Amino acid sequence: MQETRLDTARIRAARRVIDPVFLDTPLYRCEALEPGLGCTVSIKLETANPVRSFKARGTEVVASLLADKGPRAVVCASAGNLGQALAWSGRGRGLDVTVVASRFATRAKLDRIRALDAGLELVDGDHEMARERAAAIARHDGIRLVEDSLDIETCEGAATIGLELVDTAPSFDTVLIALGGGALATGVGHVVKTLAPEVEVICVQPLGAPAMTHSWRGRRVVTTDSTDTIADGVAGRRPIPAVLDDLLLVADDAVLVQEASIIAGMRMLLDHAGLVVEPSAALGIAAILDDRNRFAGRHVVTIVCGSNVDVDAYHGWVGAAPILGS
Repeated sequence: MQETRLDTARIRAARRVIDPVFLDTPLYRCEALEPGLGCTVSIKLETANPVRSFKARGTEVVASLLADKGPRAVVCASAGNLGQALAWSGRGRGLDVTVVASRFATRAKLDRIRALDAGLELVDGDHEMARERAAAIARHDGIRLVEDSLDIETCEGAATIGLELVDTAPSFDTVLIALGGGALATGVGHVVKTLAPEVEVICVQPLGAPAMTHSWRGRRVVTTDSTDTIADGVAGRRPIPAVLDDLLLVADDAVLVQEASIIAGMRMLLDHAGLVVEPSAALGIAAILDDRNRFAGRHVVTIVCGSNVDVDAYHGWVGAAPILGS
């Protein structure tokens, strides 16, 4: 494999600075899901931690470096999960954290950022506007801008999930990874392709937020004017060129899934795995629902990457969701 920006030795070292509460997350076969999906399914559960998503694996690395020798104030843009994670990691290391988010972000995520003592600034636009505002704050105040997926620490922190997969999983042949900015996909993909290259790495995005998938397919950055998906955690419009370059080296495929399949995936994870997940975390199940024949007979690992949901919205989704093909 050609070299990405990531380094396997640094990824192994990252485990030493990440709080153990975020490491060695549950990985198990979920047989109850299998009759409805037609394949063997294992779940890597990244929600059983204080911020209920995988993001703190990366922010722990960032905050550790800043606490040792960096600026004590940081700012990031977030759809919600990165902001919570940075607030948690920063609070424990005495950092002054500011999060910029869309005022239309999931209310539960915004409330949790505030509860973790971070400053929160809301913008009247989407995540891309929040990114622009966070960059402006960093320039004006002379503080560290944490950019998810661009900052290699966020990718290498997420990549520790890949180490746990290849070090402890029984034989599997496919891993399904939610694709947004790319930290999770490039991190896990790098480790899998380095240590278990025979495993197929498939990235999954919603049809309503396809920018990174279109970019991967076209091998160049493709932007979109808007997004239209309930999966707010992956709803970016402007891929980062360096992240795309990494993704091109580690992903075997990138697929787009229907909103109905995302909702049905959330419902299946609730009914058959007892898991309340946010839409982005159901993308792997949605990919199987959209193309059962492709995955028939395979052993698939799906990373359940977050569970920060607005309760009312969640009940609206899962209460009306049919289980496709049932």
